[in-house]
Amino acid sequence: MSDCLFCKISAGEIPSNKVYEDDLCYAFYDIAPQAPVHFLVIPKAHIASVSAVTAENSAVVAHIFEVIAKLAKELGLESYRVVSNIGEQAGQSVFHLHFHVLSGRDMTWPPG
Repeated sequence: MSDCLFCKISAGEIPSNKVYEDDLCYAFYDIAPQAPVHFLVIPKAHIASVSAVTAENSAVVAHIFEVIAKLAKELGLESYRVVSNIGEQAGQSVFHLHFHVLSGRDMTWPPG
């Protein structure tokens, strides 16, 4: 989508602090981190949110979780949280599927 912030980031049109990139996904550090380690992993193909995952596009989600596990290992993260917000009330502000990976501090439950 031409007006999607995360589509522009993954295409290199907007600068980011890249963690990882392959043909299917892009990972970058959050500009407003909520933990000492906080990065996002997004599919390069535009998918609005978890609620838009289908049989046709779900393989990229499995791939993203493989990438998250790989990056966590490479970064030495023994404990981390993966979060995806779906909809405005849940805190989604960019309507492109993304997974927050947070680590480096105690995580409380339930989350705020």
